[in-house]
Amino acid sequence: MIAERRRIRAALGRSAVAVVLVLASSFVAIAAPAAVLASSATFGTPTASASFGKQIAFDQPVELSAVPDRVELLVSSPGGLGPNVTEVKAPTGAGSQTLHYALDLTEGHIYPNTKLTAQWRLTFGTAIELGPSVSLLYSDTRFQWKTKTGSLVTIHWYDGDDAFGTRALAIAEKGVQTAETAFGVTETEPIDFFVYADQTPFYDALGPATRENVGGEAVAEIRTLFALITQDEVDASWVSIVIPHELTHLVFNTAVKNPYHFPPRWLNEGLAVYLSQGYDSDDQGRVSDAASAGQLIPLTGLIGQFPTDQDRFYLAYAESVASVDYLVRTYGKAAVDRLIAAYATGVTDDAAFQAAIGMTMSAFDTAWQQSIHAEPAVRTGPQPAPAGPVPPGWTGTTPGGTTGASQAPAAPITAAPAPAAPAASSASPDMTPVVIVLVLAGLVIGAAAVWLSRRRRVAP
Repeated sequence: MIAERRRIRAALGRSAVAVVLVLASSFVAIAAPAAVLASSATFGTPTASASFGKQIAFDQPVELSAVPDRVELLVSSPGGLGPNVTEVKAPTGAGSQTLHYALDLTEGHIYPNTKLTAQWRLTFGTAIELGPSVSLLYSDTRFQWKTKTGSLVTIHWYDGDDAFGTRALAIAEKGVQTAETAFGVTETEPIDFFVYADQTPFYDALGPATRENVGGEAVAEIRTLFALITQDEVDASWVSIVIPHELTHLVFNTAVKNPYHFPPRWLNEGLAVYLSQGYDSDDQGRVSDAASAGQLIPLTGLIGQFPTDQDRFYLAYAESVASVDYLVRTYGKAAVDRLIAAYATGVTDDAAFQAAIGMTMSAFDTAWQQSIHAEPAVRTGPQPAPAGPVPPGWTGTTPGGTTGASQAPAAPITAAPAPAAPAASSASPDMTPVVIVLVLAGLVIGAAAVWLSRRRRVAP
């Protein structure tokens, strides 16, 4: 037994040495190619170019001493969790190459004024080489934009005189200040505001998923606002509403920004309307009519996108500002401050309202509707299907709970004969030989295992 243990220790020692040698050789095998492949690619100066609404092209000159196993383009955009990685077909040979990829904008959409940063990544075995980065500001090049810049906001417009730009900029700067005071934040990053004078190019800028009736949109990730102000509205009083309305969205986003949960849409839009135009008579009339008719949309139904139907679309905005007005009148501005502070921590809607006013959002909704004596809304949704036609001879109970009987005479119901067991067929394979072979194999393996175990227990 002692001799056996010595042999075992010696074997273990040899195994340990072998493991060390294998690890060392593996390390050398891994480290050596990395050193050799460090110069597998020599990158030139990358370029990026864009054609509005069509494509964005990325090119990278490179000198290859070996063919890469994998070629990828990494494109980063503001607000992204990380770069978007696209695999590109690798070159078939070494030497001077130009890596190319075109991002097709006819199958996707990017907002104008978005800055993209791209970088090529090449993989040679276990070695990864990154090329230099290149940045591109994707712009709407269809117009000759005029610009005016204030302390924080830059207005871009193409239709209207210089006086319009001056007026729009003053409205924007004041709108930012009003929202900052309301939400208790200070904006420091520049803001771009693009004013379109035609609906078609305006919708092109916002993308194919733009919903009807949209007159403006704020894109916080790129600090950019878009608004539609047509030629006949350039000097209209409505301009002093749409500009601060969209700016309020951006400041609101700054105040509540967190990676977990964004406030409901009705609160966002309600505050924007409240600060830009207040709870005016038109919205009061819409809410009053809907309340008396039992047609108010519950606030839980206005958390996401608003209805596309025009009447319900405007009602959604009216309800939003009405509920914000009720919040301020009933609980004071301090409640709004507490609500925004709670949302900034990423809590749920109910938790935010509990922290601000001591009740859930649904309870707040009920209290607001009761304050305006709203008739209970008729809830719609999946309804039980009506009972279908009764089959001939049916005498049982229908799903609706009523007894049904057909006009046709009932046919006698007889039990169907049980299916006969399938007869043995000469064509069926006989599994007996297979079973015998498996049993014999098991016996042989078991005997071998017993013999080996006994042999190990015998000392040499």
